[in-house]
Amino acid sequence: MRRLDAAAPDFEAAFSALVAEVRDGGSAVDGPVRAILSDVRARGDAAVCAYTDRFDRHPQPLLPSAMRIAASEIDQACAAIEPGLMDALSLAAQRIEAFHRAQMPQDFSLTDESALTLGLRWTALDAVGIYVPGGKAAYPSSVLMNAIPARVARVPRIAMCVPCPGGVVNPLVLAAARLAGVEEIFRIGGAQAVAALAFGTATIAPVDRIVGPGNAYVAEAKRQVFGHVGIDSIAGPSEVVIVADRDNDPAHVAIDLLAQAEHDEFAQSILLTDDAGFADQVAECVARLLPALPRQKIAAASWNSYGAIIVVGALDQAWDLVNRLAPEHLQLMLADDTEAFARIRHAGAIFRGRFCPEAIGDYVGGPNHVLPTNRTARFASGLSVYDFLKRTTWIAAGVEALDQVGPAAVALAEAEGLQAHARSVSVRLARS
Repeated sequence: MRRLDAAAPDFEAAFSALVAEVRDGGSAVDGPVRAILSDVRARGDAAVCAYTDRFDRHPQPLLPSAMRIAASEIDQACAAIEPGLMDALSLAAQRIEAFHRAQMPQDFSLTDESALTLGLRWTALDAVGIYVPGGKAAYPSSVLMNAIPARVARVPRIAMCVPCPGGVVNPLVLAAARLAGVEEIFRIGGAQAVAALAFGTATIAPVDRIVGPGNAYVAEAKRQVFGHVGIDSIAGPSEVVIVADRDNDPAHVAIDLLAQAEHDEFAQSILLTDDAGFADQVAECVARLLPALPRQKIAAASWNSYGAIIVVGALDQAWDLVNRLAPEHLQLMLADDTEAFARIRHAGAIFRGRFCPEAIGDYVGGPNHVLPTNRTARFASGLSVYDFLKRTTWIAAGVEALDQVGPAAVALAEAEGLQAHARSVSVRLARS
């Protein structure tokens, strides 16, 4: 973990290096991913099964007929889940659905002073593919966060891919899919799953957009198929920035930092505070709490390599620093966050108050936890119903409207040298 002091003469250089740091492990996977995509596009199911056998090590070779998880298997998974856990999953699903229903936009039309009628309508995508990670941990919450907005947007077909290392799929993932209304589920992952969703195979029909996080191979595969299909974003390692004053419990701040660090070795946790003594207390709590975590090795690698504590002279110095970091998650643990909330422009999601840890947003808050990473919160937003909808504008014009606006259209078209454009209007204006 690095320690930065805003009063130090080299602070700007050190902070700029922190902002610019790349956290992807330095592995180039574009070549291998391109080869996988090409192979799946050419050989379809056979290539998907071959790569799944190679990477996920199923006990038996995967056949195309076994790629789709049967409804009976989903039934068994749901029946095996402890009722209290199913209740928690149901509560999360209900809250996520309610928040995303509130996002649904409305069509509109208006007739302006020129008698033109103008409008905009929203329509759902025909088919969406959802990728659910299944490597270092199982993420039923990601199923809910990706599938529920698509269902709320009325996407008629939702296909889900989830890797099953060793041939095993987490029952909670299947239960979450059932709650989210997803019935088309395939036991495949990696770049081959992205390829199957993008290009289609004999077993898996192609989709129009692919959403959901994954490892470096999945992220690169989504990058390469973008344009053939839509994607949500290129997800990088997770990150949190916490702005906390001295009146917080340092153990609360420490466990919030570790909660992000336990995602993977390249996750990043950063604390900004105006009290050096409080910073010391948080660092001591992290060191004390870390050894007891089941994912201690992962969290320690993240914290030691990418964690940071930044001490500022006054909290109002923190707002510009946060905007430069543009974090995926931002926790404001302040007595009064009014100024901070007003001045911070770049964050994927903001968690306000001493009793609102980021993990609430991961599971049961309601807003989506699929958020922009790697400083892309400067220009990108989290997943929402808008990712599953298209806007179509329309215009209706009669004689009166054309007479009023047509001459200007003719003039502009002629200025651009597009004579057919101009004549398509002028022939309608030249009525006898």
